[in-house]
Amino acid sequence: MRIDVVIETTPTKSFASASEWPGLSRSGKMPDLALQALAAAAPRYATVAREAGLDFGVVEPDGFDVVERAPGDSSTAFGVPHVIFDADRRAVASAEAGRLIALVAASWVLFDRIVAGAPAELRKGPRGGGRDRDKIVRHVVEADGGYEREIGLRLPVPPPEDGLAIARFRTAMLEVLRQPSDGSPLAGRKWTTRYAARRIAWHALDHAWEIEDRIEPQP
Repeated sequence: MRIDVVIETTPTKSFASASEWPGLSRSGKMPDLALQALAAAAPRYATVAREAGLDFGVVEPDGFDVVERAPGDSSTAFGVPHVIFDADRRAVASAEAGRLIALVAASWVLFDRIVAGAPAELRKGPRGGGRDRDKIVRHVVEADGGYEREIGLRLPVPPPEDGLAIARFRTAMLEVLRQPSDGSPLAGRKWTTRYAARRIAWHALDHAWEIEDRIEPQP
């Protein structure tokens, strides 16, 4: 299995993102390190694909085809895959929209599953930094509140402890992404359907995997 990848680059950080697999985006100081991080994340991402009912296959370390490169910006350098590529501006037919939202929904499912199994306090970094579980959950919910505005919604952001409200909120977001598109920006803004799926899924998975990696091992 080979995967098409887009890469955005700054002097201090690069992002490699799988253009057909929303959420499979990883960073590194340089493009080759970002690709290495992407390869390392592929087995984890296979769980997301299975949750979405899709066959991800096996990806070899060199199983990536870089189809686009672009300069990144300050958001890239900060740690966000921010460039909207030509690949993100392709039209989206009904079947493809269904596939994209299945992967976004699966990313949220994985995030919720990892949160449910995580302790409230997470292992800190070498300098004592890092949010604990509930602050990460709040951050992800609030970020989705910003993302929904980018796709044309104006819904109240649900409280992070209200699972039913979060589910309704996510369903409304998925309904926007479910619509076929000619690749134009959504709601007259900047994000396209493909980029929105890629960004939303990446953020949920990035923090899901952060939580997973920061759970103290049991003795």
